[in-house]
Amino acid sequence: MKEYLRGLKDGLPVGLGYFSVSIAFGVSAVQAGLSVFAAFAISLTNLTSAGQLAGLSVIAAAGGLVEMALTQLVINLRYALMSVSLSQKMDDSVRLWNRFIIAFGNTDEIFAIASGQSSSVTAPYFYGLMTLPILCWSGGTLIGAAAGKILPEMVLSALGVAIYGMFVAVIIPTAKKSLAIALVALGAAALSCCFTWIPGLNNVSGGFAIIICAVVAAAAGAFFAPAEDTV
Repeated sequence: MKEYLRGLKDGLPVGLGYFSVSIAFGVSAVQAGLSVFAAFAISLTNLTSAGQLAGLSVIAAAGGLVEMALTQLVINLRYALMSVSLSQKMDDSVRLWNRFIIAFGNTDEIFAIASGQSSSVTAPYFYGLMTLPILCWSGGTLIGAAAGKILPEMVLSALGVAIYGMFVAVIIPTAKKSLAIALVALGAAALSCCFTWIPGLNNVSGGFAIIICAVVAAAAGAFFAPAEDTV
């Protein structure tokens, strides 16, 4: 219970950030023709902002199941890399069935917090870490879907910025403690800018761009500044 409560506390800022962003998703889902329950069910069973927004575009365009599957594969493929990395951080007490549950809640921000732990990650800690983000993400979607026709467009645009500020708040404390981590984060950001603005590279899909940036930056960091100890 102590580990679970510690995870619950660490997951609070992530949950609050997810709540505001999920309201915007709920509004967009209803505007795309989904019912309030359908929007809520999507957030409750997926927990992936980029994947859900892309999937919503496919639904709005009346796309097929194959198109939906390929879209989700490209955008969410980064979670496979994150899960492999996180598996090295798991405590020996974490069993296979625990890992299936943990994989569901392994989002970008939750992964960053779990990876930044000084000790190995236990199943109760990760369950606590993912509880509030799941509740806030699905709850915010429900509220946004129900009130989608009330909120003005200006408010919806402002809500979309919250998740970026939250992610910066997760990265900065860890980067301040380690120059190597700070350089890896800056390198990934620089590569991301290249995929956004350089002609040719900006044709690469967002999902693959994220994977390339993460792999190249992490590989460079591991080569030039390898960790002395790993958990």
